[in-house]
Amino acid sequence: MPNSSDQDRTGISPRVRSWLFVPGGDDPSLDDAPQSGADVLTQELEDFTPPDLRPHARHRAEQLYDTWRAAGVMATVRINPLAADGLADLTEVMKGRPDAVHLPKVRDPADIIDLDAEITKLEAAYGIAPGATKIVPNLETARGIMQTFAIATCSPRVIALLCSTEDLALDLGAPRTREGHELAYCRQRMHVETTAAGKLSIDCPYTFSDAEGCRADTLYGRSLGYSAKAAVSPQHARVVTDVMTPSEQEIAKARAVIGAFEAARQQGLDRVELDGHLVEVPSYTSALQLIARARSLAVI
Repeated sequence: MPNSSDQDRTGISPRVRSWLFVPGGDDPSLDDAPQSGADVLTQELEDFTPPDLRPHARHRAEQLYDTWRAAGVMATVRINPLAADGLADLTEVMKGRPDAVHLPKVRDPADIIDLDAEITKLEAAYGIAPGATKIVPNLETARGIMQTFAIATCSPRVIALLCSTEDLALDLGAPRTREGHELAYCRQRMHVETTAAGKLSIDCPYTFSDAEGCRADTLYGRSLGYSAKAAVSPQHARVVTDVMTPSEQEIAKARAVIGAFEAARQQGLDRVELDGHLVEVPSYTSALQLIARARSLAVI
């Protein structure tokens, strides 16, 4: 798992901006995935892997995750729900010591508590340090979204939560659109509750093929406060990484805010106007955080 001395408030390295799902039984895609530019790779054993390919996909796990980690990325896996093929998935893929396990269609904290218990058994069986394997609940239903905070806080293994697109729209009975208006409330609510829990919120993947739409959707997620986003196309990974990395313009603006506010404080003022915006302590703190994030990502 990536480490950094400049971890954000979630305790996770900022180098988890783009999370790419890779078909679990597609050998060329699995082998090529590190070249995508994603920070985190996920071997997807659920919808992207037909049942007849799952035995082969599970077998790949033992060597695959080490190969991915050697390429400098975080190696994760998405298993099936435990009531389906999830236990068979987990028993095999844990041999590869995944950094984190995604659980799809999480509806209640009980789903995560059950997964935690199974991971604990397998860590002991395979000689993995207790607690080393983290969990990323995937919220894909209205019920799951409504219980975000409880799910985020039910296990110390939970480091992040991910919002769905297609399955969530299906559960809501909403037509799927490029603009994603049908998911706006869910994306906002999940980010608010996940942030309140002190965990990383991962924005839903853009599931259309165009890069321009992916960039616009990622910018929207960034405007809500997200700093990480999932992707289902290798071509979108670099787009997400780019948008989730502070730009030169953002860095310049943050430095201007810091300079103006500190100068005002030296004059005994409580705030300062900059480009029509009243800069107060929260804006100053936000600017400091952006500069710290840029430094941790080695862009300044």
